[in-house]
Amino acid sequence: MRLRHKPWADDYIAESTHIVTPKPFEQKGEWNKVFDESQPLALEIGTGKGQFIAGMAEKNPSVNFIGMERAKSVIVSAIQKVDEAGVKNARLIHENAKDLREMFGSNEVDTIYLNFSDPWPKTRHEKRRLTFHTFLEQYKDVLKPDGEVILKTDNQHLFEYSLVSFSQYGMKLEEVVLDLHALDDETNVMTEYEEKFSNKGQRIYRCIAKFQ
Repeated sequence: MRLRHKPWADDYIAESTHIVTPKPFEQKGEWNKVFDESQPLALEIGTGKGQFIAGMAEKNPSVNFIGMERAKSVIVSAIQKVDEAGVKNARLIHENAKDLREMFGSNEVDTIYLNFSDPWPKTRHEKRRLTFHTFLEQYKDVLKPDGEVILKTDNQHLFEYSLVSFSQYGMKLEEVVLDLHALDDETNVMTEYEEKFSNKGQRIYRCIAKFQ
C-alpha cells in the first residue's frame, strides 16, 4: 500500500522529542535513562501507527516500551497515539532495525515484539524478513539471556517460515498459537492491522521464542 506523503512530518518529528528520541545511537546501553523509571525494556520493531505500544504502555506501567518505525508518514500517527495516551513509559525511534546493535547494548532488552511485519513473500527478498537469521543474530545480542521474541501475524507463510527460522537458529518455541483470538487472551493488545484482519474473520497467529 502506497503511503501518503506528509510534508509536515519532519518538523512534527523534530518537535516531539518528549516522545521520539532524536539521537538513538547515543543511547546504546543506557536506554532506561530516557524514562522516569528504570524498568524492564520492551522493543517493538515496526510500531506502525502506535496502537499497540500505546496500549501496552497503559496496561503495563512497570515496563518501558520503545517503538521503532522507519516510515515518517507512519510514525507521526504513533506519536499522536502515545501523546494522547499520556503514558510516560513509551518512546519512539525513527530508525531501521538493520542497525539494532548500534542502538542497543548487549543484554539490554527484555522483550522484542514483531507485530504484522512485512512478509516479503518473494524468495529473493527473504533477507528482509524480520525473522531472517541475520536479524535473529542481532536480537540475540541485544536481548537478555531469558529474553523473548514475540511474533504476531495474519500471514500463514511468514508464520511457518518464522517457526522454521527460529528452530534452525536453535531457539526454543515457548508458545505456538494458530488462532490467537480463540484464546480470549485478556493480555493481548491489538494493533491496527490485527483489528482489521480479525474483523474480517482472518486467523491471527502468535508464537513466543527464546534463545538457548
